[in-house]
Amino acid sequence: MTINRDPKKSRIFYGWYVLAASFLILFLSSGARYTIGIAFKPLIAEFGWSRSAVSLAVFLNMAFYSLSVIATGKLYDRFGPKWVIILSTLFVSSGYMLMALSQTLWHFLFLYGVIAAVGLGGTTVPIFAALMSKWFEKRRGLAISLALSGSCLGQFALVPLFTTLIADYGWRGSHFWIGVMMLVLNLGLTFLVIRGDPEDLGVIPYGRKEKSVNASSHGDAEQSPPEKDLGLREAMRTSSFWLFVLFMFVCGSGDFLVTTHLIPMVTDYGIPAATAGNMLAWFGLLSLGGILVAGPASDLIGDRIPIALTFLLRVLAFLLVLRYQTMVSFYVFALVFGFTFLVTAPLTPTLVGRLYGFSHVGVLSGFITTLHHLGGGVAAWGGGVLFDLTGSYQAVLAISAVMAAIAVVSVMLIREKREAVS
Repeated sequence: MTINRDPKKSRIFYGWYVLAASFLILFLSSGARYTIGIAFKPLIAEFGWSRSAVSLAVFLNMAFYSLSVIATGKLYDRFGPKWVIILSTLFVSSGYMLMALSQTLWHFLFLYGVIAAVGLGGTTVPIFAALMSKWFEKRRGLAISLALSGSCLGQFALVPLFTTLIADYGWRGSHFWIGVMMLVLNLGLTFLVIRGDPEDLGVIPYGRKEKSVNASSHGDAEQSPPEKDLGLREAMRTSSFWLFVLFMFVCGSGDFLVTTHLIPMVTDYGIPAATAGNMLAWFGLLSLGGILVAGPASDLIGDRIPIALTFLLRVLAFLLVLRYQTMVSFYVFALVFGFTFLVTAPLTPTLVGRLYGFSHVGVLSGFITTLHHLGGGVAAWGGGVLFDLTGSYQAVLAISAVMAAIAVVSVMLIREKREAVS
């Protein structure tokens, strides 16, 4: 392909090609990831499982995904993204294809909860957010937002399609072909386009000014030594890190409670499954608005205020559906929550960089994202358990509103400035 011949002479910065490839991988991966909400009731209808049993698969998926994010973060920092994405794709695509053969609960728990989850760690948001932070120095927040918008548009475009496919052809065949599509697209783009470091191609990150290597010794003496980037152990000694972890745990709990249980919750009130699927699709499109606002906002005013406003909106959204359960209230809930859904995705690596430097952004973002998804797994499973116990989602919605309020406070307590080695 001509884009690979000589990036130094190309009129188009090669990072834009990497961004486009990241967008497309996330487009398909995101749409595929949210099929669990669509398949939730068909699985119960076929096997007679409880909601807590299906939700257990989501918990396992989030737990193993979280562990894989840590592993892929370390592998990314050491080896770059290419083989991380390739190996991850083999896991997630085989998990989805083999799900078509599931006959028992443990089959489904293993294939969706373990095999597919391990592969998601290297094919979803954390890896590509870290990748964009390597390629772009100027407008880094915007670049991350543009790449991650593939996730939003994928959910918007593919959730209604997959809803139709599952209704017409069943969840087995649909998941098999989703796995095939991920295998072909991800491997093709990774081999042909993805590159991990601009310096490997002899170019510098977008917006970085080249520095003269022949600076005088007098000039060097006047420069203050650069701040040392903090690794995971050093970051853990700061209070900001644990406040960061707290609000990201709450963020994940809300994210995956809603994406897992929105369709079952809405259809419990007599709303058709196709309409509920459209709500989840519009949820995805509105998340594009949030992510496109978040990146430039980060560049202009920092990360704390956008994140705090995100959780404030979530408090109001949870309170809305606690009080009203109508088609209009559910649509408003889906749209508002969707707008907040991916705001923290581009802001996590930028806030990590502002607090601790970018040398260890992969492992730091990976650790924080791990706790984020563990929160998601706990909430998704807890939502199913509480439904089985109480017959409704009211209790878990009330708990989620309180947790979102706590997250607002934790965000505002973070000191958005560079942390020093203690």
